[in-house]
Amino acid sequence: MEAFVSWLNGILWSNPVIYIILGIGLVFSILTRFLQVRLIKDMIMLMFQGRSSDAGVSSFQALSIALSGRVGTGNIAGTATAIAMGGPGAVFWMWAIAFIGASSAFVESTLAQIYKVKQDGLYRGGPAYYIEKGLGIRWFAIAFSIAALLAMALLMPGIQSNSIALGLENAFGVNKSVSGLVIIVLLGFVIFGGVKRIATVAQYTVPFMAIGYILVALIIIGMNITEVPAVFALIFKSAFGADSMFGGIVGSAVSWGVKRGIYSNEAGQGTGPHAAAAAEVSHPAKQGLVQAFSVYIDTLFVCSATAFMILFTGMFNTVGADGAFIVENLKGVEAGPGYTQAAVDAVLPGFGAEFVAVALFFFAFTTIMAYYYMAETNIAYLLRGRNGKIPMFVLKVVILGATFYGAVKEASLAWALGDAGLGLMVWLNLIAIVLLAKPALIALKDYEEQKKQGLDPVFNSKKLGIKNAEYWEDEYSFNHEKEKVS
Repeated sequence: MEAFVSWLNGILWSNPVIYIILGIGLVFSILTRFLQVRLIKDMIMLMFQGRSSDAGVSSFQALSIALSGRVGTGNIAGTATAIAMGGPGAVFWMWAIAFIGASSAFVESTLAQIYKVKQDGLYRGGPAYYIEKGLGIRWFAIAFSIAALLAMALLMPGIQSNSIALGLENAFGVNKSVSGLVIIVLLGFVIFGGVKRIATVAQYTVPFMAIGYILVALIIIGMNITEVPAVFALIFKSAFGADSMFGGIVGSAVSWGVKRGIYSNEAGQGTGPHAAAAAEVSHPAKQGLVQAFSVYIDTLFVCSATAFMILFTGMFNTVGADGAFIVENLKGVEAGPGYTQAAVDAVLPGFGAEFVAVALFFFAFTTIMAYYYMAETNIAYLLRGRNGKIPMFVLKVVILGATFYGAVKEASLAWALGDAGLGLMVWLNLIAIVLLAKPALIALKDYEEQKKQGLDPVFNSKKLGIKNAEYWEDEYSFNHEKEKVS
């Protein structure tokens, strides 16, 4: 099994694929005239605008659901793995893919808003919906839905629950089976409460966990403040092969930085659009910009917090191309949460294991919660017009089972399976957003033109010549007129 998964990952995550992902993000950045810089003020302001409704959630709730998925064990374990396999230079390439990937996140999330539908009283949308409506290729949409279901419900929850269980075992000696049971009981309470409960839990939990984690990182940086120039120099030199120690693994720095960066921030992966479609906004570009900023929050803030804790304290190992250690500061410690634990312990003795265990619990639990929401959206897509109560119940049971299984199995296989699931989604979604970028670019231009006129942008798909956007053609126009009258 492990050999097959490794072979599959070798294809899905080969170097050409990694450079294609970088290239697509760069093309979108150019086509949007680097909106990730130009419109950063709009991104921040729009996060706190909008409102929830019976059918949808507020912009901030949609951002929180998306961040639940983006901010997970990849921010702790994934960042540490990138440093272990690619050296400090991998951190720079994680930043680069976040900056470039913000444009991909904008495109996919704007498309999700343009082609969303109101189904069973709720807004639904995402890659399957925009592939069918925008490209008119139903089999392609079904293929994405199936890949997303496999990834979100079966392959990826195990990575998150495995990290929680390992963290609790290391910090408090809790048996993995006990951790698994606790996780699925709490998860069951949330997901059986529906989309609204997921949004409510996310909007309170996500800001709390991210701010708390970053604060601890700032304390560690503050206590090592004289090392700031040296650490940044190490990151940049290693990224471009200019460091004498890490210069020989610049290829690994790029590869692991991009791979773990994409795994963490999920830009272009096709996960963020599910939450983006649920937002109640007057213009698709608004939520596209909010989701673009979520990539920054994930990588530039949370992943950087992990990287700085590790690098400022020197608590890491790095392996060379020949498998021998270039740096071995932590003998016998496996790449992952152990690096962050050692980093915190180096500055705050006796606090590292507990801190990492709690951080992993919040990060990973909210990610599994978001995975369920994405899986539910794809089940809803496949079952349109049919009674979905039994399939939805089965989905809940499956994701709870996969979560428990992941908590008690080996970490290496869990990560390999997760990489495979992610790779399938990335391939399918990237093809779709490249073919479908035009409506998102039209929406961005329309948003900016209305802003220049001093207006609060409102989307009119008919006026812009965008077809098959039924929600914006019919229901939104009707509701908008009704609001103006009242």
